[in-house]
Amino acid sequence: MTKLNRIAAALAFATVAATSAIAAPQTYVVEGTHTYPRFSYSHFGYSTQLSRFDKTTGTVVFDAEGKTGAVDIVIDMTSVDTGFTDFNGHIQGEDFLDTAKFPKATFKSTKVVYQDGKPTSVEGQLTIKGVTKPVTLTVSSFQAMPHPMLKKAALGANAWTVIKRSEFNAGKFAPYVGDDVRIDIAIEAIQQ
Repeated sequence: MTKLNRIAAALAFATVAATSAIAAPQTYVVEGTHTYPRFSYSHFGYSTQLSRFDKTTGTVVFDAEGKTGAVDIVIDMTSVDTGFTDFNGHIQGEDFLDTAKFPKATFKSTKVVYQDGKPTSVEGQLTIKGVTKPVTLTVSSFQAMPHPMLKKAALGANAWTVIKRSEFNAGKFAPYVGDDVRIDIAIEAIQQ
């Protein structure tokens, strides 16, 4: 092999190796100060009540080239914030979240659907109060780019789904207090 052929082979190998590294799935850690699951429901038809959870952890795996990914989220249900301290305790009771027995809820993806190079939905299993049901999160926005302040790869998304709380053994006062609960999540994650 001539010197020129060896250089060409080395460059070709380096290009393939670099492309493989870029295309490999990357793992991102949920950034808890900018990640908030929220839920909303009808209160006797008078108003739509909005609440959130303040503590969320997890990981997101993203591979833009391979159009694959995975989402694994853990929500601390004891961090519920309804905007009213007494109601935080009420909603953590047995009839609703029962956080004494079930302090965490989880979402584990089974499939990420892409369109035009971006995720548009995430199918997975949601577990609340020990009950696991399939749900599909609709991704309404998605961004993957270097974080301008942290100088690391980062991603963020907003997604939503609707569940029936009665299917998760939390249906007290339904249908007067809405059985349909919309869950929205704003998520940001930083590459490990």
